[in-house]
Amino acid sequence: MPLSHSTASPSPTPSLFAATRWTVVLAAAGHGQGTGSRALAELCQSYWPPLFAYIRWRGYDIPQAEDLTQAFFEQLLQGNGLGSVNPAKGKFRSFLLASLKHFLANEWDRAQALKRGGGIPLIAFDAIPLEKRQRIEPTDDLSPDKAFERQWALTLLDQALSRLRREYTLAGKEPLFEALKGCLTGDGPAESQAQIAASIGMSEGAVKVAVHRLRKRYREVLREDIAQTVGTPGEVEEELRQLFAAFR
Repeated sequence: MPLSHSTASPSPTPSLFAATRWTVVLAAAGHGQGTGSRALAELCQSYWPPLFAYIRWRGYDIPQAEDLTQAFFEQLLQGNGLGSVNPAKGKFRSFLLASLKHFLANEWDRAQALKRGGGIPLIAFDAIPLEKRQRIEPTDDLSPDKAFERQWALTLLDQALSRLRREYTLAGKEPLFEALKGCLTGDGPAESQAQIAASIGMSEGAVKVAVHRLRKRYREVLREDIAQTVGTPGEVEEELRQLFAAFR
């Protein structure tokens, strides 16, 4: 597990939610306006892997899953996607999965009629690294719903890690991040902090402090990203619990 739930930072303050993408969508739905369309498009671009995984686990091959994912986004963004959003309650994760299930149940004929590459694709599947695509491939031990939840969690963790890498790179500390990131992800060989310190020319005490700061910032970034997909501060905690439950 990349981080411990019990050590998470305090909940985001209500002011954080004034500018999050999902609350913009909710506000637009509540007033019958289309101002949330751009925010919805940004969310869709960030969270396509869980949808693609769900479709693949439903038995569609890769080209079909790509077409269906694109067609779903097209309908969601060009149609009345905000009309089914309940401004009083709702998370983007729940809204997205329910909308996809409805789409697959009722829009197959329309999706089949779409010509591959006929519109402006929201997701550039050809540009996605092979490793990331392979991680979404179906296995026998997951249901489609479970696959969606796990890919949702992995997407959140990936986004948080990418944000941290950018922050460290802009600060001129990319080598430090690369040396320490295994302390967050558990990827690669297990190295002691003494070994890491020797490899980058830092004292063991300095590495210990750097790891503590990295983990703290990772938790903060993860919570900020989760806040982009829910409507209230209290729902961040619920989404964190859902994230950890996806790996059980």
